Amino acid sequence: MYHFTLFNASNGKIYYSAMIKKIITIFLGLFLGLALFAIGLLAIAVLVTYPKLPSLDTVQHYQPRMPLTIYSSDGKLIGLYGEERRAFTKIEDFPKVLKDAVLAAEDKRFYNHWGVDVIGVGRAVISNMTGGVRSGASTITQQVARNFFLTNEQTFTRKFNEALLAYKIEQSLTKDQILELYFNQIYLGQRAYGFAAASQIYFNKPVQKLTLAEATILAGLPKAPSTFNPIVNPERAKLRQEYILNNMVEEKMITPGERTQALNENLHYERYVQQIDQSALYVAEMVRQELYEKYGESAYTQGFKVYTTVNTENQKVATEALRRTLRGFDRGSSYRGAEHYIDLDKSENEEEDINDYLSKLYAVDGMVPAVVTSAGKKGVQVQLPNGKRTNINLGFAARALNNTKMGDAQIRRGAVIRLSKLKNGGWTVVQEPLLQGALVSLEAKTGAIRALVGGYDFHSKSFNRATQAQRQPGSTFKPFIYSAALAKGMTAATVINDAPLSLPGHGTGGRPWQPKNADGTYSGFITLRQALTKSKNMVSIRILMSIGIPYAQQYIQRFGFNAADHPAGLSMSLGTGLATPLQVAEGYAVFANGGYKVSSFVIDKIYDSNNNLRAQMKPLVAGETAPQVIDPRNAYIMYKMMQDVVRRGTATRANALGRSDIAGKTGTTNDNKDAWFVGFNPEIVTAVYIGFDKPTSMGRAGYGGTIALPVWVSYMRFALKGTPSKGMAVPSGLVNRGGEYFLKEQQSTNPKLALDNRASGPITSQRRPSGNASKSRTPGNTSNSGQETVVEPINRPTPENSGRGGNNNLDALF
Repeated sequence: MYHFTLFNASNGKIYYSAMIKKIITIFLGLFLGLALFAIGLLAIAVLVTYPKLPSLDTVQHYQPRMPLTIYSSDGKLIGLYGEERRAFTKIEDFPKVLKDAVLAAEDKRFYNHWGVDVIGVGRAVISNMTGGVRSGASTITQQVARNFFLTNEQTFTRKFNEALLAYKIEQSLTKDQILELYFNQIYLGQRAYGFAAASQIYFNKPVQKLTLAEATILAGLPKAPSTFNPIVNPERAKLRQEYILNNMVEEKMITPGERTQALNENLHYERYVQQIDQSALYVAEMVRQELYEKYGESAYTQGFKVYTTVNTENQKVATEALRRTLRGFDRGSSYRGAEHYIDLDKSENEEEDINDYLSKLYAVDGMVPAVVTSAGKKGVQVQLPNGKRTNINLGFAARALNNTKMGDAQIRRGAVIRLSKLKNGGWTVVQEPLLQGALVSLEAKTGAIRALVGGYDFHSKSFNRATQAQRQPGSTFKPFIYSAALAKGMTAATVINDAPLSLPGHGTGGRPWQPKNADGTYSGFITLRQALTKSKNMVSIRILMSIGIPYAQQYIQRFGFNAADHPAGLSMSLGTGLATPLQVAEGYAVFANGGYKVSSFVIDKIYDSNNNLRAQMKPLVAGETAPQVIDPRNAYIMYKMMQDVVRRGTATRANALGRSDIAGKTGTTNDNKDAWFVGFNPEIVTAVYIGFDKPTSMGRAGYGGTIALPVWVSYMRFALKGTPSKGMAVPSGLVNRGGEYFLKEQQSTNPKLALDNRASGPITSQRRPSGNASKSRTPGNTSNSGQETVVEPINRPTPENSGRGGNNNLDALF
C-alpha cells in the first residue's frame, strides 16, 4: 500500500522565502565582515605606510632642474648645457586659457577633491569593467606625487603610495602651489619640461601668447608626449585637441563657437632651436669644464647663469680673421676626401635617417654638410639639411668620385661632404682646412679674456689650441730672456757679437751644435735693441750664456712659465720649450702693464636660477693687488725695444694699424712648423698661433710675420677701433741719454757714459764699442735725443713679490 504526502503550496513559499532571507543575511554578513576586514587592513596599511612616506621638502622648496646657460659680456647666449629645457614660471603668469585646457584634459575636479578624485575613480572602474574606453583616474596631485617621488610601474603598491602622497601634498600645499609644480615639472616631449618651455619649443613663442588652439595642443601632451607630439603625430594630436575642447565646452570654459574656431585654426609648428652664438664655443666649453670640476653633474641642473668676459663682436672678428688665414693657406690643396660615410642601403627610411644625421652637424664658415644619395657618370646628387635634394658640382673633388683607392673618403652614395653655395644658386664641394691656429686677447691690467678662438671649427674637434696646445714659442720667447738680461745689469745698448757659434756637445747625440740666424746673415757687434728688432738667434744664445741657464729658468717663472717646460739648455733662448698661446699672452701682459703678474680669467659673474648673484670674480689688478714681478723700468725698456720690432723689424706689417703705441714680437720655429705673433699696447695683449695639430712644415709661407701677424692685425684693428694711441708712461728711476733709457743707478759711477757695456765673456768678444756707437744703434725714443732726463727711482721688487704671481679669486658667495 502506498502513502502519499500532499504538498502545501502556501507552506513551500514560506519555506523558500525564509531560506532566501537567510542566504542574503549570510552574504550581507560576509560582505560586511569582509568590508570591515578590508577597511581594517586599509587602516593598518595607512597607519604603517603614512609615516614612512618621503619628506615633502622637494615640493615645498621646489628647485627645478634647469640648464647651465653661459653668456658673453654683452649678454649674448654662447653656451647651453643640460638635458632638460625648462623656463620656470609662476602660476599666475600662465594664461587662463592654458590652465583651463590642462584642467579639462587632466583633472576637471582639481579644485574640489582632496588629492584623489573618488568620482573619477568610480567612473574609471565601471568603464573598465563594462568594456568601455579604458581610462585612468590620476589627478594632477597624484601626477605630481608620481613625478617627484615614484616611478611609473603599474602595481597596487605604487598606486596606494601615490594616493597617500597626494593626500599629504594636499595637506601641505595650496591648490595653486600644486598646479605651479605641475606646470613647471611635467615632461612634454622634445626635451621640454614644463609648459613655458614647451610653448617655445613647439610654437616659438612665450607661453603668455598662446591661442586657445595652441593651448589645447600643449594640454594634450602630458598623457603621452610622444603619441600626441604635434610635429611627429599631427593627426593624433588633433584628436586629443578635439577631446580637450569638448571637455572645455562641457565645463562651460568656452563656447561651442570658440571650440569650432580653435579646431579650424591653422597651426604652424616650429622646431625651436635656441640661438647660440657660434663664435665663442671654445669659451663656453672652458666655462663648462670649470663649473663641472667644481659642482659635478649638478652644474647642469642648478640653473646657473654665467657671464663671461668675452665680447661677441670681438669674438666674431677674431674667429673670421683666423678662419680667413687658414682658408687662404689651404686654397689650392688637393681634396682630402669625405668627412664620414653612412650605409644608406641598410636604411629603412633613407630620407628621414639622413635628416636625423644632418641635424647633428653644423654649417661652419658657410660650409654646409650634405649626404650623397647617388654618384655616377650622370652626376652627383646630395640631400641637404633642409631635406631637399640637388645635383652638385664636384669641382676640385672630381678625382674622389667613386675612387676606391680612397676608401671611405671617396665620394660615393652615403658619403658625408661639405658644400658651399655658388653665386648662381648651385652648390660645389669644399673642405675644412687642416691647418689650425688660435687667438687669445687679454686685458693687460686684469687678465680678463676679451676674445679667445681655439681653432677653425669647434664642432669637428673641441681641442682648444689657445689653452691646451703646448707648442714651441720660437722667437716670441726671446723677450723673456732679454728681460732677464736687463735684470742682470745689461741694457738695451749693450753690444753683443752676432756671429756664428759652434758649441761642442750641445747638439743631438753629443755632436756640436751650430745654430744659425733665420736669414743666414750675421751683423757682428750690435746692441740688444738691434738684435731683438732683427730677431738675431746668435745674440739670444750669447745672452743666455752670460746670465746663466739656472738664472734664466728661475726668472721666466716670474711670467708664469713652468721651468720644466723649458729644459735647461742654450736652445731655451730660441724658444724650444713648450707653452700655450694663453701662457705666452699672460707673460707679455707683464711687459704691457708695467711689471705685474696678472692671471687670465673668463668667468666674470655667476647667478643662480632666481637671478641672485652667487659668485663674482675679483681679479688681481696691475698696480693694485697683482704682485710686481719685474722692475717697471725693465718692463718699460722691453716695451720700447719691442716697439722697434714693429717699426722697423720683423713685425712691420703691424704698422698697418697706424698707431704709435704697438709693440710685439714674431716667432717661427724650425722648419716653419709653428708661427706666432704676440703684440700689445698698454691696454690689450693679443697672441696668435698658427700650425698643424701634427707638427708639419708650413713651407715658405709659414713665418710668424707673414701668416700669424695678418690675423693679429685684422683683429686688433677692430679691438682698438676708436681708442687713441697711448704709450706707456715713463716710470721713475730711468735716465734718457741719446734716446736710450738706462737705470739711474747704472749711470751713477760715470754719468757721461753714452753706452753701458757691462757684458763680458763670449758675448762681446774682444771688441768694445766706439764713442759714437750711439749713432749706429736703433734709438728707442728720439724725442729726448741730446738731453739727459733724470727721474727719481722707485722701490724695486722684493723677493716676496717677485714670484710667479697669485691667482684671481672667484669670490663665491655660496
